[in-house]
Amino acid sequence: MTLATRKLGGQGLRVSVIGLGCMGMSQSYGPADEAESIATLHRAIELGCTFLDTAEVYGPHTNEALLGKALKGRRDQVTIATKFGFRIEDGKQIGGVDSRPEHIREVVEASLVRLATDHIDLLYQHRVDPGVPMEDVAGAVGKLVAEGKVRFFGLSEAGSANIRRAHAAFPVSALQSEYSLWERNLEPEIIPLLKELGIGLVPFSPLGRGFLTGDVKRAEDYPEGDYRRNDPRYQGRNYDANVEAAGTVRDIAAARGVKPGQIALAWLLGKSGDFAVDIVPIPGTKRRKYLEENIAAASLRLDAAEMAALDEALAPGKIAGPRYGERGMAMVDR
Repeated sequence: MTLATRKLGGQGLRVSVIGLGCMGMSQSYGPADEAESIATLHRAIELGCTFLDTAEVYGPHTNEALLGKALKGRRDQVTIATKFGFRIEDGKQIGGVDSRPEHIREVVEASLVRLATDHIDLLYQHRVDPGVPMEDVAGAVGKLVAEGKVRFFGLSEAGSANIRRAHAAFPVSALQSEYSLWERNLEPEIIPLLKELGIGLVPFSPLGRGFLTGDVKRAEDYPEGDYRRNDPRYQGRNYDANVEAAGTVRDIAAARGVKPGQIALAWLLGKSGDFAVDIVPIPGTKRRKYLEENIAAASLRLDAAEMAALDEALAPGKIAGPRYGERGMAMVDR
């Protein structure tokens, strides 16, 4: 199959309707396997999943370098999104954010080298920097667009006030934020704003960090170094409540003869029409098997009754625990 495409924003960006989150190829979910990761990237291109998401902080730096290596001779077949905004020294994330205009330029120049390309298709501010006016951030990216080093501007986990400020200074094509069946925080305020301004939505962790796939364990059962060991929603009573809430996803999947994760992705794609906002999820994987499962979700259509059942079963009040610990939540601009 070849994936359909969707536009993101009103500036001409068009991407595959499902993208590929590449973070896990370098960190967070078990040991890296470069050969399988590269094979997964090549398979994604074969299947038309050509919207690839990375960031300088993934690794740090090693994820962009992996894409640069894997995409040699294939650069013109993909749309690359990357991000700036965290403080990194000597190849290590040291905490805090940095979106000073001069730093944005430094990051972009270094990312271009690692990605082995002369332009970044979509450049996101990874987290809002309260010390730098959003107008200055947008202006810095706008200059890079004018120079041809960047094509489109995006934000990640930004709140409504900063989305408005950024978009007024330079057009924002996409907002990347966590959004899925079990993380619905965007619905009351952010999604209506995206519709108003004509900005696309790129949900990361659309499978609930793996929870919505049905193949989950308690936090303590994951190996050291796996992100899920510290995820509040995988811990203790939160885990029990969330397994129960996700039961409807499993039930609908069983009735359809598909995987639970495919139901979760089909729900997201269906929400694009409900909200009149272009939604392009970027499920992350480093294995071809799961990539192919995720892409197959693009051909799955849920009916109104199934959508309503999922909406009810995983309503915000039925999910237990915050999506990050205290430090992570403090960096979300809401």
